[in-house]
Amino acid sequence: MAAPSVSMDTNHQSNFKLSKTEKKFLRKQMKAKHTLLRHEGIEAVSYATQSLVVANGGLGNSVSREQLLPVLEKCGVVEALLMPPNKPYSFVRYTTTEESRKAYITLNGKEIVDDLGQKIILYLNFVEKAQWKEMGLQHLPPGLMVVEEIISSEDEKMLLESVIWSEDADNQNFQKSLKRRRVKHFGYEFHYENNNVDKDKPLPGGLPDICDSILEKWLKKGYIKYKPDQLTINQYEPGHGIPAHIDTHSAFEDEIISLSLGSEVVMDFKHPGGVTVQVMLPRRSLLVMTGESRYLWTHGITPRKFDTIQASEHYKSGIITSDVGDLTLSKRGIRTSFTFRKVRHTPCNCSYSSVCDSQRKETPPSFPKSEKEATQLEQEYVHRVYEEIAGHFSSTRHTPWPRIVEFLKALPNGSIVADIGCGNGKYLGINKELYMIGCDRSPNLVDICRERQLQAFVCDALAIPFRTGSCDACISIAVIHHFATAERRVAALQELVRLLRPGGKALIYVWAMEQEYNNQKSKYLKENRISQGKKEISDTSTQGQLVEQMPDVNNQDLTFSMPSINDFQEEECNSRKVTNSELPIHTNRTTFHSQDVLVPWHLKGNPGKDKSVEPFGPVGSHDPSSVFHRYYHVFCGGELEAACQTLSNIRILQSYYDQGNWCVILQKI
Repeated sequence: MAAPSVSMDTNHQSNFKLSKTEKKFLRKQMKAKHTLLRHEGIEAVSYATQSLVVANGGLGNSVSREQLLPVLEKCGVVEALLMPPNKPYSFVRYTTTEESRKAYITLNGKEIVDDLGQKIILYLNFVEKAQWKEMGLQHLPPGLMVVEEIISSEDEKMLLESVIWSEDADNQNFQKSLKRRRVKHFGYEFHYENNNVDKDKPLPGGLPDICDSILEKWLKKGYIKYKPDQLTINQYEPGHGIPAHIDTHSAFEDEIISLSLGSEVVMDFKHPGGVTVQVMLPRRSLLVMTGESRYLWTHGITPRKFDTIQASEHYKSGIITSDVGDLTLSKRGIRTSFTFRKVRHTPCNCSYSSVCDSQRKETPPSFPKSEKEATQLEQEYVHRVYEEIAGHFSSTRHTPWPRIVEFLKALPNGSIVADIGCGNGKYLGINKELYMIGCDRSPNLVDICRERQLQAFVCDALAIPFRTGSCDACISIAVIHHFATAERRVAALQELVRLLRPGGKALIYVWAMEQEYNNQKSKYLKENRISQGKKEISDTSTQGQLVEQMPDVNNQDLTFSMPSINDFQEEECNSRKVTNSELPIHTNRTTFHSQDVLVPWHLKGNPGKDKSVEPFGPVGSHDPSSVFHRYYHVFCGGELEAACQTLSNIRILQSYYDQGNWCVILQKI
């Protein structure tokens, strides 16, 4: 596709009539320019410089350094090509302004094919400089080791051929049905419903004989301390992954080791304080996790077909750095992991009691089997907790969400609006033209509202003391997901509708099971990185990381569309409901493994210094003076809609996904 000739001299557009193609190109170029400014603060300039921002030419668009650099070099000598990880753009600097001007004219609107075979159109704009954040030096998590070329290619082939995936299903080692991967267990079966093993029921045959000599060799060389007695073999197709998790403390000893076969992969390690480290695991390498890396850090593999890796040929294993001048894409192949563990037969006494199931002071509650049990669960793990954490919670809930503000500001002046579950009242004063009143189950939160001169009172969301049909609108933000049964959640929705006059509208937000979509993480999952300052990328500097995260973009117009409920395919909600068992304790800032969970809140001594970025989840600190657990039922895509549709007197006007939450706007009819 040839670039329209109008791309260079936009100052004289009025002097001649533009063709339809030229007008379309200019619209898209301006859209790319404004998107970069709005999301990244990257400001284009109208005059020629040596540096250009290349929209759609980024690692986040599946465009690798090897693809883009030759295209750019056709216009001149490239001094630097900076490709930030997961971003849909890059920066190029030429040796002269004439060369960059040639690239601007020649490549604007140029069509290239990305690593997935999809057509991408480039849009270029001149930039003077970009603001970057300089990262502190990262190290591997304490206790983590990666040993390269731990086995020969011959041993790798032998191990891979020893795994027979088509065995008879009656065999106890037969592969289990998991969405993202094929899996087999030896020694002991790992039960994913409770993340543990049955220590009294070992599988017949123990570990495969082919592993004995390899394990003995690792023991002699000091790579491992124990001979494992449990093995899980996972096979990952490109695009598959595994959610972030910590292997259950009470299930296995200190040492977790994993052998990567068939393909390399990048594994994400996350500290509960928010620091994330990406580690390359080369083919035929051994990952050893002990101590802090085993007990405190989560590890997981993001489901994607390409990994962002170092471009340097000498680089093999270790941390993926933030040197954007040395990043490219690596296409994943079929990877098989042999993960060895030793089953623990005594309680864990590690130094990380806040995340250790053996040292848990209280037994988690079970899923409620009756209305009485549901009421007791909510009283202990919702109402009591919010009373205890009200001050700290309020200090982390200060920024209104844009789409909720949009709903409130669109209501007619003079509307009577009820905020059911108003918390600290952050939405009560958004639109001064409305008559808003809030209610909450927590007296301490209502007191905070009153201190702010807001109208609020204490009540239960299942029995609101308002007349039927007295409200023009209602909002329920992060409330319904605290009710412990489907019947109670529907009852809460029905009570909202009761308050509305005919034609009145309600906006409802609940926390979503799906916290990641198209490699775009919700605010709850986005990592908090530690920086040591900022530096500017201009004509003299070439490294760093962009200040703000920007959603991954997969379409060539550099636009950001809201996914529909049916778009979510990364997470399955089938068989995720807890029944007749203890409620699992969720690991902060990780994907959900169950719909019914206890989410930790770590109470800080100085709440004013701790600002949470997730929508309605816990503060991600593991250095607490007190830890409280709140009950949540996280909703799957379509579940909130389905609950609303059980009501006879409403229609759904809109349903959408907003940063880790499912949302519905309904109207009473």
